Amino acid sequence: MSGSDGRTLRGTTATKTHRQVKSNHDGTAVLDEVHAMLARFIVFPSPENLDAVTLWAVHTHALDMFETTPRLALLSPEPGSGKTRALEILELLVLRPQLTVNVSPAYLFPKVADEAGPPTILYDEIDTVFGAKARDNEDIRGMLNAGYRRGATAGRCKVVGKVVETEELPAFAAVALAGLNDRRLPDTLLSRCIVVKMRRRAPGEHVEPYRRRTHEHEGHALRDKVATWVDSVRDRLAGVYPDLPAEITDRNADVWEPLIAIADAAGGAWPERARGSAVAAVAASQGERGGAGVDLLRDTRTVFGGDAFVTTAVLLDRLYDLEESQWNNYRSKPLDARVLSEMLGDYEIGPDQKKIRGRNIRGYQRYKFEDAWTRYLPPPSSEESDTSATSATDPHVEDTPVPSPEKSATGATSATADAARRTHTSVVGKRAKRIPRSVVGPKSRKSTHNPKEK
Repeated sequence: MSGSDGRTLRGTTATKTHRQVKSNHDGTAVLDEVHAMLARFIVFPSPENLDAVTLWAVHTHALDMFETTPRLALLSPEPGSGKTRALEILELLVLRPQLTVNVSPAYLFPKVADEAGPPTILYDEIDTVFGAKARDNEDIRGMLNAGYRRGATAGRCKVVGKVVETEELPAFAAVALAGLNDRRLPDTLLSRCIVVKMRRRAPGEHVEPYRRRTHEHEGHALRDKVATWVDSVRDRLAGVYPDLPAEITDRNADVWEPLIAIADAAGGAWPERARGSAVAAVAASQGERGGAGVDLLRDTRTVFGGDAFVTTAVLLDRLYDLEESQWNNYRSKPLDARVLSEMLGDYEIGPDQKKIRGRNIRGYQRYKFEDAWTRYLPPPSSEESDTSATSATDPHVEDTPVPSPEKSATGATSATADAARRTHTSVVGKRAKRIPRSVVGPKSRKSTHNPKEK
């Protein structure tokens, strides 16, 4: 069978032999066996994670039936958490496995474009590719990003004699990644992943010792059983668009559709289990993906409380005071008013000036955040919602923003504007509180003690 990119999409000797055998395997039993073999050697964080990895392994045998293939990301904060062992077991079960570490684009791209069919790439130590010390890996990042969708290609140049020619290599392939710390993976790649946050086994958690020479034959026999069953249900997988839970939309729908289609073809309890795994994974990832900008949105929603307006100085001070705050040492120094404005500006949130007790004070209005909070963060908890529903007001705050103070011909501002820059006011409840200018930025962390004074 050939795919839309002209390649033969299936091929090892083992699968060719078993494709000729009429399948009488029950899909539920086949998935249960894969599930049981994974559980024998690996402790997953949750039953939903184990179900997801089971379905991912099986979907590699039906890759030519789907428009997308999710990346499986096995990540942990520390070594010794079962990531590599999971890849070793998957190597026995998936179609045409290619277990690899630290490969170059020149090696990887031709492998994916193999005429015999795309391999299932099992990429260990992925943190060395995208970590802080990684260099020159944009080609691999591009392939991993684009190759989750059928028809994606990787453009390359090659020299034939004295002529430089271009070529486009197919990039569509199933990929499992294992490494440390999901913060090191690009957000664009994480959005295409089913993330399993592996962890070390607790003292009471036990697994069966794994030895390839002992378990290889058993694993390959199960792989062939999976291939035979998949071949028997191709008519049920072709052109099928399974019903997805309401929570699974957009990119998440692309990620989970192949796995839910496999579960529906197997029947039994698997359709319900697959949808439960999808909902749990999406719920766990909401608000986690994204860089410092999403973190800042999350923290501003926390510190705004019920206030309708908060001055820049007080907003920064509240961000500093958050437990485990990153804003005290953001890029090696405390977050200041300029960087805060730049980061929030990416979400079309800008500061305003308010007249408070006759002075023009710069700060942020709550309503400007609400659209970004809705788009980029999960819904707030009931406690947060109750707090946000009661916005604070102040009789001294005028609703209309006022223009910035104009400079005189000499470049100096008026005495009133100068005083406003030195003093900030926070609106809390129905009282206005004067805040010294020194609370803004790094200066707020410096001591004012003069060692010469006695």
